[in-house]
Amino acid sequence: MSARTLDTARRPAEGTQKQRIAELEREIRELKRLNEHLRQHATTPPPAPGRREHRPGAGPAAPGMPGGPGGPGAGAVRAARSPSPGLSPGPGPGPGPGPGPRPGPGVQLRVLGPVEALVDGRRADLGAPKQRTALVVLASQAGQPVPVDALVEAVWGGRPPRRALTSLHAYIANLRRALEPQRAPRTAPSVLRTRGRSYLLDERAVEVDAHRFGRDATAGWQALEHGEPRRALAAFEAALAAWRGPAYAEAAAAACAAPEVIRLQELRLSVAEGRGAALIALGRHERAVPELLAFTRAHPLREYGCELLGRALYRAGRQADALAVLRAHQHTLARELGISPSRALQHLELEILRQVPALDRR
Repeated sequence: MSARTLDTARRPAEGTQKQRIAELEREIRELKRLNEHLRQHATTPPPAPGRREHRPGAGPAAPGMPGGPGGPGAGAVRAARSPSPGLSPGPGPGPGPGPGPRPGPGVQLRVLGPVEALVDGRRADLGAPKQRTALVVLASQAGQPVPVDALVEAVWGGRPPRRALTSLHAYIANLRRALEPQRAPRTAPSVLRTRGRSYLLDERAVEVDAHRFGRDATAGWQALEHGEPRRALAAFEAALAAWRGPAYAEAAAAACAAPEVIRLQELRLSVAEGRGAALIALGRHERAVPELLAFTRAHPLREYGCELLGRALYRAGRQADALAVLRAHQHTLARELGISPSRALQHLELEILRQVPALDRR
């Protein structure tokens, strides 16, 4: 075949290709116009009730499509909804769901005591102790990726076997099946995710009782500061009711979980003191006294607990007992730590000795 014949045969193909490129460019321009219009529409605040929104250059809105004649035409809409020939369909930007409350997670994880997981209200089988330990470590760092090496260290207590990594991957696979029993095969997990050489427990998909405890504790202290002791008492009691034993019991000594365990235990003691303060503010001194006595005996160096006990005893008409508690605490501090009581305790002792009337009202 001659060169002229080849050139003649090539021209229709080139013309078809150029025509196809032009069509694609035109469709891309239409899609860009549509995307820009949707973006502007999404960011424009809605008109006030009873008023019709008007934008310069925009005509009446067409049925089912904002903007009307001034906006993108039906051809652009068809181009956005159906893939062009020769192009693979992609997810596209598309309008997202409207604002609204996020649905609650279907997985509830209890770590303030022996670890438990509820999936849609049913208790999940979390497997062997080492597998449960892996979950506890991940829960202590919920929302943060935990490196594989840290998990191996925590699960095997610093003495991992030769095939520890293989066993860990098996534990993670088992936990994923337990926490997401309805997940289809070969689909990405939404609860226990992979992040490089780390695993992450997604706090958006799991409700951890330790997080709820922290929220209730904060609500209690805020209510107490705003002079609402009844609401504070309810929040503190809800927070304390979440505890069923030592936090993260299966992995409390693990290096990556230990700081969270200490933080939660300290917060628990603070909440117990806050509950005592709420009881005193409500005038329930007889109820507060035995609980604060038990608390100060278990934690003799906590000065706020001692202050609350002295105040509750005084308001219950037990002035001598209140002074005895404060002076015993003073001796304990001097003997154990070589320090004097705080100014708050010293001031309270003077007020009790002087029987200051304001002490009955605070």
